[in-house]
Amino acid sequence: MLDLALTSAVALLVTIDPIGTGPVFAALTRGSDDAHRRLMAVKGVLIAACILFVFAFAGNFLLRALGIGLPAFRIAGGILLLLLAIDMAFARPSGLRSTTEPEQAEASLKDDISVFPLAIPLIAGPGALTSLLLLMGRTEGDILGQAVVLGVLALVLLTNLGVLLAAAKVTKLMGVTGVNVVNRILGILLAALACQFVIDGIMQSGIVRT
Repeated sequence: MLDLALTSAVALLVTIDPIGTGPVFAALTRGSDDAHRRLMAVKGVLIAACILFVFAFAGNFLLRALGIGLPAFRIAGGILLLLLAIDMAFARPSGLRSTTEPEQAEASLKDDISVFPLAIPLIAGPGALTSLLLLMGRTEGDILGQAVVLGVLALVLLTNLGVLLAAAKVTKLMGVTGVNVVNRILGILLAALACQFVIDGIMQSGIVRT
């Protein structure tokens, strides 16, 4: 269970990315008072939590409805996460865990950023949803394992909320260089984890027989 908890923590911390979300949130709420920032942070995390927890339980049903096997999703998800890891290692912005320039421009015109772009795609983005479904797939039929994954998810979301509430201070303390260093280290870990997802998917597909 410790191995599952560590794997879940790395995958979800990287894809939800509390450290990277903080500076974006600070920029989007520049000029807002503290009460409004707190409201946006709490509301955004709650909405993202609802999306992630519903997807954790309904994701496999959706795959089955579409006729997609879990091994195929593991391979596709691993490739997707590997692309994200490469962008992180080279400190490049990625649409998998951040907003594009047009999305940022649209968000800057809104007072309420809790749903878009904070909850989606900054917190509950494609990378986070993919990681969560892959992790839940690993624990299929294991209630304790699923509880561990969901518990780690809850802790990561609480961490994200704390970072958002202190976004201005965290951004000033770490600076751009500090954020990039952390992201590069996490990117290397995510690359290894993504490769493992692909290997697991290939082995479970029956393409390679042991």
